[in-house]
Amino acid sequence: MALTHEPTAPYHSAQDALRVLENVARHSTGVTDAELARHTGIGPERLTGLLRMLRREGYVEQVADGSYVTGDALTRLGSAQGRDQALRENLQRTLDRLRDSVGAAVYISRYVDGEIKIDQYAAGPATPVVNEWVDFRYSAHATAIGKSLLGQLDHNGRRDHLSRHKMARLTSRTITSDKVLLSRLESQPATVPHLDLQEYAVGTVCAAVPITAGSSVGCLALSLPVEHAHRLKQAADTLNRNAAPVLLSLAIQS
Repeated sequence: MALTHEPTAPYHSAQDALRVLENVARHSTGVTDAELARHTGIGPERLTGLLRMLRREGYVEQVADGSYVTGDALTRLGSAQGRDQALRENLQRTLDRLRDSVGAAVYISRYVDGEIKIDQYAAGPATPVVNEWVDFRYSAHATAIGKSLLGQLDHNGRRDHLSRHKMARLTSRTITSDKVLLSRLESQPATVPHLDLQEYAVGTVCAAVPITAGSSVGCLALSLPVEHAHRLKQAADTLNRNAAPVLLSLAIQS
């Protein structure tokens, strides 16, 4: 299976943040922002934003003299005991913050061994999770998550998936023609979120953006009740802009 997606802006931000984090970790007594700029080659304005994100996520801390040291979140991840649990908890905190910033339930999904898998999600009373009335594994043609993941495969990968999963009509808006779906996936720009406008479930709208590059396929998605559909575009843009911390958390896990 070949991939068609290109690294996104959040991917590049996460890679830069990793470079900063590696430099901070190498200086156990602390490192200044000027030294970080020199070591990484990242400009002052961009570096300031990356350090702000790393502080918010708990990966670095700024001490009294203004230099930066590794934070509690990174220290916990450095311990072999309970590492998997710490990774999951750290990613969940990141998702919770993202949920609050976009005002919607958010999800991380991956395409694993030819199937869709929801890894983690963040929801709440004001941001309800979508009702999975049909298994997401069998409804990629109708969901924003499914379309985002399929959109990152090559043509043969998409055909293979659709050959294994019947494109059932779930609502009056569901696309059931593989030719129509494949055409739309082919023409969708990589930087534009995939949408589900009540195609999977009446009363719910969703958006999804790719969050991986290289050999894996994944996406970050959100869902909103249809009465908040007017917020979907803005929420999707916010989701995309704030995907870097999620990518960073996933990169640290790998």
